[in-house]
Amino acid sequence: MEDLINTTSGITKLNNHNYQNWQSCIKSYLEGQDLWEVINGNDTKPPENDYTCRKWKVKAGKVMYVLKSTIEDELLHQIKDDDTPKMAWDNFASLFSKTNDVQLQYGKNF
Repeated sequence: MEDLINTTSGITKLNNHNYQNWQSCIKSYLEGQDLWEVINGNDTKPPENDYTCRKWKVKAGKVMYVLKSTIEDELLHQIKDDDTPKMAWDNFASLFSKTNDVQLQYGKNF
């Protein structure tokens, strides 16, 4: 876990202005840690088998830690009840695509 803390401490926390950069950094980090499959791959849901389910939960827990520790505190409520890392990732994608649509529509920076 200490490796996760040390490596993610260099990633700028997600806020209302940097989703694209944050998303790119997190994706690269998770790919490098062999955890990306839990968000975007064949491992997005817990398996039925008890042994592989336990392994999946460990990976999912690591991913959720990375996501939660690299966002500003005011965004934590967006994913606190999500059951899987994919749900959390998709929530941010949806939230920030809506924010970007509003910004483009009104020509404003939030």
